[in-house]
Amino acid sequence: MSTRTTTTAPAPVEPVAGADGPAGGAPPVAAAPPARRGLMLVLALSMLAALVALTVVHLGQGTAAVDLHTLWQLATGSAADRSADEQTAAVVLDSRLPRLAAGLLVGSALGAAGAALQSVSRNMLASPDTLAVNAGAYLAVVAVAAFGVSLPALPAGATAFLGGLLAAAVVLGLSRAGAGPIRLVLAGSALTLALTGLSGMLLLLRSQQTTGLFAWGNGSLAQIGMQSIDRLAPVALVAFAGLMLLGRRLDILALGDDGAAVVGVSPRLTRSIAVVLAVLLAAVSVAVAGPVGFVGLCAPAVVRLLGTWIPGLVRHRAFIPASALAGVLVVLGADVLLRGVFGAQAGAEVPTGIVTTCFGALVLIVLAHRSRDVGTDSGSTAFARLRSRRAFVLTLAVTVVALLGTVVAATLIGDATLLLGDVGNWLAGRSGQFVTYVLDTRVPRVAAALLAGAALAVAGAVVQAVSRNPLAEPGVLGVVSGAGVGAVAVLTVVPLASFWLIGGSALAGAAAAAALVFGLAARRGLEQNRLVLIGIGVQSGAAGFVSLLIVLTDPYNATKALAWLGGSTYGRTFPELVPVLVGLALALPVLVVMRRELDLIGLDDETPALLGLRVGATRLALLSLAVLLTAGAVAAVGVIGFVGLVAPHAARALVGRSHVRVIPVSALLGALLVVVSDAVGRTVIAPAQIPVGLLTAVIGAPYFIWLLWRARREG
Repeated sequence: MSTRTTTTAPAPVEPVAGADGPAGGAPPVAAAPPARRGLMLVLALSMLAALVALTVVHLGQGTAAVDLHTLWQLATGSAADRSADEQTAAVVLDSRLPRLAAGLLVGSALGAAGAALQSVSRNMLASPDTLAVNAGAYLAVVAVAAFGVSLPALPAGATAFLGGLLAAAVVLGLSRAGAGPIRLVLAGSALTLALTGLSGMLLLLRSQQTTGLFAWGNGSLAQIGMQSIDRLAPVALVAFAGLMLLGRRLDILALGDDGAAVVGVSPRLTRSIAVVLAVLLAAVSVAVAGPVGFVGLCAPAVVRLLGTWIPGLVRHRAFIPASALAGVLVVLGADVLLRGVFGAQAGAEVPTGIVTTCFGALVLIVLAHRSRDVGTDSGSTAFARLRSRRAFVLTLAVTVVALLGTVVAATLIGDATLLLGDVGNWLAGRSGQFVTYVLDTRVPRVAAALLAGAALAVAGAVVQAVSRNPLAEPGVLGVVSGAGVGAVAVLTVVPLASFWLIGGSALAGAAAAAALVFGLAARRGLEQNRLVLIGIGVQSGAAGFVSLLIVLTDPYNATKALAWLGGSTYGRTFPELVPVLVGLALALPVLVVMRRELDLIGLDDETPALLGLRVGATRLALLSLAVLLTAGAVAAVGVIGFVGLVAPHAARALVGRSHVRVIPVSALLGALLVVVSDAVGRTVIAPAQIPVGLLTAVIGAPYFIWLLWRARREG
């Protein structure tokens, strides 16, 4: 991807995410005319008025009635009934004020952090969520709690800070500043998937030690007193003051690295300090309320849109505090909406971060849909060089042998170890009752892992070719999360639902998500980067809705849903593998016929068009096959991540770019990865089990980090 280094991050222009950065525009203005300063004052007063109104409404919401008159009496001490006054004071001081204070702290911290991260990365889609800061901070807190360690507010904040800083360093360090939205968002999304997988594994394995952390992991403003806020608010104030002091340097940095160096501003030092301060703000937010989603994306985006009429907002000493205030309005508005829709009791139990995540996903979709140019990615980093036919045959043979050996080993090992003779007797119908029971349950599991892995890998190969990006995978189309919505909705409403009802709902959810993504992206002929960004937005919104369904149900349904979302082959039977088997049977012959189109569309947009290929229609056909394969795999075994990312890229590295070779090798490698993960998951802590999807995320994370490093060096 070609880039330039002379763009500005917070320029208040029409949202455009191009190859030169998200909002390329003019350098910062020196000063605003009096009329514009007047508009800025009006904006500030309007936002403060909205904040006061939301504060009053927020304090008045709850199971106990506290109207404006009562709040005024409490504030002035003029209540006639002292006993009622004391009861009202207890409600307000012990419950509602801490929740309000948490909203103020979290909103301002995330808004300012998002503004700073967008500036230093020159990317309007940068935020604590898309840079995996929140996921890293959350994993650090969960890891500490999983081992029974209870930390006070400041040490918990420090733990979250270290986890978030490490995640941000990986994403920013392995992406290029100004490289456009696709590389950064895909890198952050994939790393978030890995970190979330680790967190989910700890939540399942150490369920007693991590009780309540799932709901908290979606961002909850519920507080017990003001202790954590009192201790962490000063830290946030120091970090915010540091960003304000950096404001002038960030303005100069927007001129470009060379221009900043000429006037004595070190680009690397400025970026490093800004990232550390932004991560510190995000860590404070996570320590107080958990990872509240997408506030750091929404708040600066709203301010940037307002900056269309008020150019003075381009300067960081206005942009950062305005984003902080907008973040407060987003968080408090989401909390007010939450309790208004679900009622006081349910509103107190449902995490506020679910609402902000859905709102942020909508903002991301709108930005991607309205943008005139979302950049283009060259295929140079997506495909390996051509390999000889001998290398292909050798790779194919080795992979087949490895897969066969793994299937045999997975069939023999588990909570009960068998011999090859036992398998032979079972096939001949001469095995004993115990061996029959073990193999009747184990063999379908191995078959499910094999078929699902192959389907996800082939789908990943297609998605990477169409998007021309080695960091893409089937989940970025929103299909996986859409299937999750369908399946979890059935699991929570009908706890004893059959597999076919769950699988059918998953297929329907996947189809609905794919239709939404394709419909929105069709505005410009299914342009690949626009398609990916819209898919990520749909994926995030659907994930937030899944979390809402889980939180609103009883704990037993939540555990079952979490296990399904983690990907599991437990209890599978051969008839239940029909969806994924049908998907493979339909898709593979079509892909063989369309192998030439798949090769051409992975090059660029011009070459296929010159050769008479209808690019938009071809993309739609290929992506429909990827949706079919992904939906079938998800319906069969649940959500399994990283297979569609790792296997196709490894296949290209081994056999080259030709898809007649990539498809079969990808299928074999995907099957190998899932079979190994499933075998490890059901044996390492037997009789307990680790969902296969969580293990594939853990196994795939190191390869993904290496992939990012290689893509950075080549790009």
